[in-house]
Amino acid sequence: MYTGLEHSPVEGRRLWDEVYNITYQRIAAPEEKDIAGESAGSSSPRPLKNSTTSSSRLQTSWERLSFLDSILQGELPCDLEKSNCTYDILLLLRVLECLNQLSPRLRALEASDAFAEGKIINFQELKVKGPVVPQKQFLSSKLTPKLARQMQDPLAVFSGGLPSWCNQLTKACPFLFPFETRRQYFYSASFGLSRALQRLQQQQSAENSNLNNNLEVRVGRVQRQKVRVYRHRILDSAMKVMEIYGSHKAVLEVEYFGEVGTGLGPTLEFYTLLSHELQKKVLGMWRSGSCSKEAAVAENVEMWDVEQHGAFLHTNEVSKIPTVETEEFVQSPQGLFPRPWPPNADSLQGSQFSKAINYFHLLGQVMAKALQDGRLLDLPLSTAFYKLVLMQELDLFDIQSFDRELGTTLQEMDAFVRRKQFLESLDDDNGKALSDLLFHNARIDDLFLDFTLPGYPDYVLKSEGNNIMVHIDNLEEYISLVVDATVKTGIMPQMEAFRAGFNQVFSLSSLQIFTESELESLLCGGRELWAAQSLVDQIKFDHGYTSNSPSIVNLLEILGEFTPEQQGAFLRFVTGAPRLPPGGLAALNPKLTIVRKHSTGANGGIKGTAQATDRDLPSVMTCANYLKLPPYSCKEVMRERLMYAITEGQGSFDLS
Repeated sequence: MYTGLEHSPVEGRRLWDEVYNITYQRIAAPEEKDIAGESAGSSSPRPLKNSTTSSSRLQTSWERLSFLDSILQGELPCDLEKSNCTYDILLLLRVLECLNQLSPRLRALEASDAFAEGKIINFQELKVKGPVVPQKQFLSSKLTPKLARQMQDPLAVFSGGLPSWCNQLTKACPFLFPFETRRQYFYSASFGLSRALQRLQQQQSAENSNLNNNLEVRVGRVQRQKVRVYRHRILDSAMKVMEIYGSHKAVLEVEYFGEVGTGLGPTLEFYTLLSHELQKKVLGMWRSGSCSKEAAVAENVEMWDVEQHGAFLHTNEVSKIPTVETEEFVQSPQGLFPRPWPPNADSLQGSQFSKAINYFHLLGQVMAKALQDGRLLDLPLSTAFYKLVLMQELDLFDIQSFDRELGTTLQEMDAFVRRKQFLESLDDDNGKALSDLLFHNARIDDLFLDFTLPGYPDYVLKSEGNNIMVHIDNLEEYISLVVDATVKTGIMPQMEAFRAGFNQVFSLSSLQIFTESELESLLCGGRELWAAQSLVDQIKFDHGYTSNSPSIVNLLEILGEFTPEQQGAFLRFVTGAPRLPPGGLAALNPKLTIVRKHSTGANGGIKGTAQATDRDLPSVMTCANYLKLPPYSCKEVMRERLMYAITEGQGSFDLS
């Protein structure tokens, strides 16, 4: 191995002009790897098992401490000696940051205690709000640039030689570093040498670095795996593709049968279409709120399989798909959350339940692959679901984040129970006070509740629960069982299937340096309201257009007037995905470019005339984020033609 003793020192770009021989051997890898020591090849497939040992292991992984308990247990997950004064400082910061996150919950508990003691008598007063310390106050202005410099060191990244403090601090105290820095560290340390190198080159290229362009070729280009699927069999296609290629290190690229489009655009749309498919109510994955019915055109779709030695999906036999007049999609304004299944669902509803489990396994694979390849999903998951992804335990107070009505009712019932217990603890004769206790002007008995899960009458909370009525003396048990069924036992198999699928691609523990909102941004990007003034600096104008061109001025005004829904449709038309990566439009890679489209005169008019131009439609190159825009005669015509193209130009990738 090169040590620097046999050769003269080489610096800068010349370092890569030499070829060095490195001798190495494989070592036995531990069963669980941390984020810094994990390579892209370390995640081998781990299929679901039914063995007793596997079930026991999954059960153990589910039984975790609450977020607060895990913080207050008094230890940091690092090698720092407890006798070191720095240890106490970091631990104190960790506790304070945790309390800051939990401050809304602590205020709710305080209000519940006040209700129990009779200090407040109105349930509306349980809804308390208060300030929290801005997260930026916890950032370290000295540690952040140190970590950034470590990630800019090619030798440290390539050799996996990042100092141990990088992993330990980002894991123990991630709040010390801004999201963007942790995001760069995540991509540098989680997916192996080739991807880390690619990320570093992209970042340095964006910063006008003079890094040798041949470096990627010498060290190794990220492999790409192409698959071809049928557009109208997205869900089945995804299951087969992930089964075969999910655990591969190669970047997945998707094409469609019967379409000539290739590259980034079709791949991004594949993830978008799959995101929508996974929201169908018929899959039995999510809690049902209201459902929207969307007409679907029935078509005959060819069945396919994957050859053992082929990389493309292709026709095996033709099978007619039954006509479907409506498709129901779960509508959840607060985000999607797993539907609870009773413990005996496997025996009572075996087929439907097992399919739901398989879909969650697929969801885990898809989410992990999207993160690994830098793709975006259009999946409105709830904050509580992201908490589960981050291995946090949920409780009563989390229910309100995905089902406001149920969560509010349960919190009010919990406060009602505390009031009853407080009255019972008094030495005075409290019989009359107890008999006068009313829940929203009604006795608990008059609510006619039984021990079944609200909204899911087939989910019996206890033996013969459908025949047992809820009253004031068993209300506490009822609340406990409903919470357990909603956020624990009822969703345990689904989440374990999700985690098993995710871990087939890379380790789920790598995500624990992020918060729930950051994970959503990482996975689904974000949406921001556009302003015409700011768009000028985020878009490139070329081939006949400048930022001062009349057509560009009109376009920027139109984009600035778009609603969030219209923005999503425009982005999907131009890029293939309805969302932007973290950082917004400025972070789009390749940069959104607007070029002039010359009139074809194909509609019988004179080539180049304003009338012929106004009949032309804008077109796109999704692989390069190119929008080809004709120089329309006025803003109104441009808006009409652009909206028509956005609305009608979906569902196929052809040459333009």
